[in-house]
Amino acid sequence: MATINESLEKLQRIDGFIGTALVDSESGMTLGLLGGGSALNLEVAAAGNTEVVRSKRKTMGSLNLKDEIEDILITLGKQYHLIRPMRSRPGVFFYLAVDRARANLALARMALADVEKDIQF
Repeated sequence: MATINESLEKLQRIDGFIGTALVDSESGMTLGLLGGGSALNLEVAAAGNTEVVRSKRKTMGSLNLKDEIEDILITLGKQYHLIRPMRSRPGVFFYLAVDRARANLALARMALADVEKDIQF
C-alpha cells in the first residue's frame, strides 16, 4: 500500500505529466498534489473539477442510472484532464493533467487505475 504522496509520484512518471491531485469531492479541497507549477494551478483545477463530478453524479441521479463513474475525460487543445473517483472512497477522486502531444491516453488511464488500487490513507 502506498501513501498519497507515493501514489502521486507514480503518476509523475507518465509521459507528458503536468500535474495531479487527490481531491475531496465534498469540499473541493486537495488531499495531496504534485506538479502544476506555472502551467496549471492545481488547487483551482481541483475545486473546479469537484463541480464537474458533482454535476455528473446529479445528472446520473436524475436519469436514475444505477452506475458509477469510472473516469471522466476532458480533452483540451493541448492537454488531457482525467478525473477518476476512487471505488473504495467515492467522495475522493484523482485528477490528472497531461500534455496531449506527449501522453498516451490509454497508459495514463491505466496508471490512474493502478495507483487507485494501491493507495492508503
